[in-house]
Amino acid sequence: MSCRISELVVDCADPVALSRFWAEVLGYVELSREEPDDGIEIGPASGFGGAAPTLVFSRTATPKAGKLPLHLDVNPVDRDQDAELARLLSLGARPADIGQTGEEAWYPLQDPEGNEFCLLRRRLPEL
Repeated sequence: MSCRISELVVDCADPVALSRFWAEVLGYVELSREEPDDGIEIGPASGFGGAAPTLVFSRTATPKAGKLPLHLDVNPVDRDQDAELARLLSLGARPADIGQTGEEAWYPLQDPEGNEFCLLRRRLPEL
């Protein structure tokens, strides 16, 4: 027997804004919402339980302190890495300084609330 990751929960100050950002990044749609905007789940249009996990953005009054022990890596699916970097920056991502040398094959970034993620080079097929 084994398990699959079905959803990732992200504590955040503004679930609406952060879910919109990540929905644009991943091509996800809003699947459910707890009123008044205390929690928003996004995922593939096929819904919960498919090949890709959903993301749940949960409001918290406790801000993030320091580097998170987990971060997401994303890969472009319909364009090259440089074009995808430009798209992510236009959506509100910011470059992150994690001590990189500039020789890496990935770009470290932050989402609008400062959560780090990396844009990798390899293009993946769409699900």
